[in-house]
Order: sequence, then C-alpha cells, then structure tokens
Amino acid sequence: MSVALVTAGAVFFPGLYLLSKWTLRRLMGWSQGDAAIASTRLVSSVQAIMASSAGYIITSSCRDIIEDRHWLADAYILFATPYFAYDIYAMFLCYWHKLQVKGHEDGRVRSMGAAVPGYLRREALMVMHHIFMVAFCCPASLFWRQGKGDYFQGVLFLAELSTPFVCLGKVLIQVRPSPRTRTSLIPQYQKQNSVLHKVNGVLLMFTFFCCRVLLFPYLYFAYSRFSSIPLTSVPLVAPWQCNLGAALLWPLQLYWFGLICRGAVRTLTGRRRSTFNPDGALPLNHSGKN
Repeated sequence: MSVALVTAGAVFFPGLYLLSKWTLRRLMGWSQGDAAIASTRLVSSVQAIMASSAGYIITSSCRDIIEDRHWLADAYILFATPYFAYDIYAMFLCYWHKLQVKGHEDGRVRSMGAAVPGYLRREALMVMHHIFMVAFCCPASLFWRQGKGDYFQGVLFLAELSTPFVCLGKVLIQVRPSPRTRTSLIPQYQKQNSVLHKVNGVLLMFTFFCCRVLLFPYLYFAYSRFSSIPLTSVPLVAPWQCNLGAALLWPLQLYWFGLICRGAVRTLTGRRRSTFNPDGALPLNHSGKN
C-alpha cells in the first residue's frame, strides 16, 4: 500500500505538469517557457488544495488531538512525498526558462548544467526546505509519531492553504503571452496594478499569516490546552523532533512573510523594485524580469 501511494504520487505530479504544459502549448499557443512556469504553478496549487482538503478532513474528524486516528494522515504523506522532489526540478526548469528571456541579467547562461549553480544559490532556502521535508519531516510524521497526533498532522497540511494565492500572483506577474497566442483565459499579464492582483495579494497575506506564521504557536497552544499545562512548559515535554522541526521551519515562515509584507508596501507606495522569495512566495509587486 505504501509503495503504491508513493508510486501514484511520483506519476501524478509530473504527469499533471506534462499534461498542463502540453495543453498550454498545443491548444493555446503559449511559449515553452510560459507554459512551463504556469504548469508548475498549477501543479503546486493542485497539491496545496489536496493537502488543505486532507487537513480539513483530518482535523474535523479528530476530537482527541493525541489519540484519534484518520487514514488520510499517513496516506497523504506517502502520496505527496514525491511532490517535493518533483518540485525542486520543476522550479529549476522555471529558473532555466527565465534565463532565456531576452534582456535577463543572466541570459548569457546557455546550458542547463551551467545554470545549476545559479539556481542553487538563488533558491537555496527553497531547496533546503524541500530536502528537509523529505529527509526529516516525512519520516518523522510516518514513523516517529507512533500512530499519535493525527490532528496535528492535519493542521500542518492546512499550511498549504496560502499556496494557490502565491501561485496566482506569480502567474499574473511573470507569464507573458506568446506572439502566437490569439486567445487567453486571462486577457493581460504582468498585471501588478490590477484589482485581481491586489485582491489576491490581500488573500495571500491573510492566509499566509494565519496558516503559516501562526501555525507553530497554535500547535503548542493546542497541546497546552489539551494537556492542561502552561504554554511555556510545552517545549519541555514535546518530542524533540517537534521542537526541532518548529525551530527550523518557523523562522523561514517569518522571513517569507516579511518579504510578502515588503512587497505589499511597495505595491501601495507604487515602487516597482522588489526582492525574490526563494520559497515561491513572491512579494506582491515585482519587476517582471524574473
């Protein structure tokens, strides 16, 4: 069963990417680069919706936050684990296609092999985050929990709720229509000042803050309330794996949320310059060259 779920995930996510890319290129006339970027965002959004849905089902089904079990907790971890390996490569393809855009500062890079060092430097946090998820978080969730805490696993799944807004913002900013494109689902791209982009930015800030910034404090608060112990005592009794994961992941969420807030300020003040977010959470305003 475990092998079947991992295999299904290894087929589903790359397969959805290839199908989306083929559709955008063949049926809508998009360029290879734009189709690759949009397809990567689509797959990320689908994974986020699936994870959030699983998280909602799990958390709403567990009354005892320690002992209650739900089959989706382990099943979705197995299914989604290949996504993180796929996403590292997919994000590299996006980076590679951006290098090919005329006028890009790194456009001189001609081969994929030569682009790898630049990708690893620029996306270091994202790559390390994904590797950490596969190497530490997935084994911890599957084995070290010993069948306990499915509720907390469901809450962690809900962190993905902000991802579709991240992806939509990046598509609105970065994708440019191909000269061959006659029709499009979205009339114009690079719409940093559009109402859709601003509304999406507000939703991104709200969901990211609630589902990622407040995530780890809530986990400790929920355990404190359940165990009837002071909040400050929770780190002393929580498993070391939980404390290590929170110590490594929560600062990243704070950092990325800071970048999102900086982008929001630039949008409100009309400034066009911004900083790229290695985890895919671009600030709300962007120059359009990345």
